Amino acid sequence: MAELLRSLQDSELVARFQRRCGLFPAPDEGPRENGADPAERAARVPGVEHFPAANGGGALAKGLRGAAAPQAFVQKYIVKNYFYYYLFRFSAALGQEVFYITFLPFTHWNIDPYLSRRLIIIWVLVMYIGQVAKDILKWPRPSSPPVVKLEKRVIAEYGMPSTHAMASTAIAFTLLISTMDRYQYPFVLGLVMAVVFSTLVCLSRLYTGMHTVLDVLGGVLITAFLIALTYPAWTLIDCLDSASPLFPVCVIIVPFFLCYNYPVSDYYSPTRADTTTIMAAGAGVTIGCWINHFFHLVSKPAESLPVIQNIPPLTTDLLVLVLTKFTVGIVLILLVRQLVQNLSLQVLYSWFKVVTRNKEARRRLEIEVPYKFVTYTSVGICATTFVPMLHRFLGLP
Repeated sequence: MAELLRSLQDSELVARFQRRCGLFPAPDEGPRENGADPAERAARVPGVEHFPAANGGGALAKGLRGAAAPQAFVQKYIVKNYFYYYLFRFSAALGQEVFYITFLPFTHWNIDPYLSRRLIIIWVLVMYIGQVAKDILKWPRPSSPPVVKLEKRVIAEYGMPSTHAMASTAIAFTLLISTMDRYQYPFVLGLVMAVVFSTLVCLSRLYTGMHTVLDVLGGVLITAFLIALTYPAWTLIDCLDSASPLFPVCVIIVPFFLCYNYPVSDYYSPTRADTTTIMAAGAGVTIGCWINHFFHLVSKPAESLPVIQNIPPLTTDLLVLVLTKFTVGIVLILLVRQLVQNLSLQVLYSWFKVVTRNKEARRRLEIEVPYKFVTYTSVGICATTFVPMLHRFLGLP
């Protein structure tokens, strides 16, 4: 078993996958740069700074838990198959923040608030466990060389498990399970789409050099276990917005406590900030749904709606309506996000006597967690309560 785990964690396995897909490290040519093949020079793309994984030694556990020292250098690579390059770069984006801040609100405003709320709650649960597991296990990302690394922002995070794999699997299969008894469509088609979506995101983590095979498999298996474990309680989760008036207090206190007491990393990485953003957004959405129920801002609970026999056809009028509602909602969310972020930072800077616009100060625990939490809790409330109110005010059904 140890030998199998070691082989799945081997960076060479990731490097071979990259080579098969036409992604190669640029040779260290030095003075020969001008004599390189013009086609290869044109295809060479600047890489990113990264932190090489530490070399473990001896036992498997020691090698997997080795912490990387921040040593940055610029890496270049050669693309020989642009189909795989753009396919997997696009697939990687499906597991990133830009996808979730568009897809989840879009689902709430234009498809089904019931589905959106369930997706967000499961997504928050899966992501929190995945993020915390990274900083507890402290398994390094693939070594470079031999692996080519294409992303910069999350390079300082640990590898196991892949939260991209966890999030994509959670979203795809929660959506499938939640819609198969609510909408009429071929189940096989939905299953294929869920498998394709999660598989593309998982393979993109290998192609971009950010995870080993074991990281990706671990993320998928952990998510499958969490879905199976929580599925019996999904109906109870759907009724949370009808809880007591003290419910919002718990929704704020518990996630904030978990974020503030996040495991300490060996060096700064965006993991804690990302986790706070996710937890706060989930808390905001939950509170927003509670506000809608408590103040009767919705005429009928979404979960009580009958099964929709057919998905409505996409017409020009429907497309214009959908895009208008989405644009109005995103603009309001961005305005609220910017306003609350600026106000919360000003208050925290003043309270802790920090120089304004000090970017390093934002990384301090007592500043980063509160401002992120307040900002994205406000965004979640805005998305679920105030945006639908604005839609109704503008006559957008």
